Amino acid sequence: MTTHSEVAKGDSVHRGNPVTVDRYSAAARVNHWITAISLVLLALSGLALFHPSLYFLTGLFGGGALARIIHPFIGVVLLLSFLGLFFRFWKLNLWERTDNVWLGRLKDVLTKNDEKLPEVGKYNAGQKMVFWSMSLIIVILAASGVVIWQQFFSEYFTVDQQRVAVLIHAIVAIVAICVWIVHVYAAIWVRGTIGAMTRGRVTGGWAWRHHRRWLRELVSDKSKGKPKGVTPAE
Repeated sequence: MTTHSEVAKGDSVHRGNPVTVDRYSAAARVNHWITAISLVLLALSGLALFHPSLYFLTGLFGGGALARIIHPFIGVVLLLSFLGLFFRFWKLNLWERTDNVWLGRLKDVLTKNDEKLPEVGKYNAGQKMVFWSMSLIIVILAASGVVIWQQFFSEYFTVDQQRVAVLIHAIVAIVAICVWIVHVYAAIWVRGTIGAMTRGRVTGGWAWRHHRRWLRELVSDKSKGKPKGVTPAE
């Protein structure tokens, strides 16, 4: 049976046989990338319509008219896709006492002083903040987007309501782009994170260093005969 100490030592149980840990299923990864691609396309098409200096971006969508038509439909895809992520992961992103401790030791996070940080589950406080921020952001974008989607909903809202919705939509969209940048930067900064969302697996050492309590739970599940856990890579 694989133990915590075995996983912690050099990412391997014995030389030449590295230990890897299941982090995301194929379905979760596809769900994530649909959401990510939709968000990027929305940002590009939205920025293209936001200011004349960025109008050249409409060329990516076949021109201004098509960009305006396509933008809200991509928004529908984003909403449905993110709902899939939300229902998959909301329980794992519930706030805990250790998250307050983790935030209080942010200096140690930034200096990669991991041994001074509390053991966290599948997601740390920073990841949870991104998750709940994006949940709120997407709800606001969807609601304001419906108000300004003139093709289908113009008759249900006044011009003043549409003007307010445009302002809210633009401000929240900028916030969404900022949160997305933080999310991507953090994924690059913590080496091995992107691989988790492309291959679905991480090394045992990565899990031990960044999400130790989650790893302990996986090993415990494996010792009890449950199908998920830590296994040697093929």
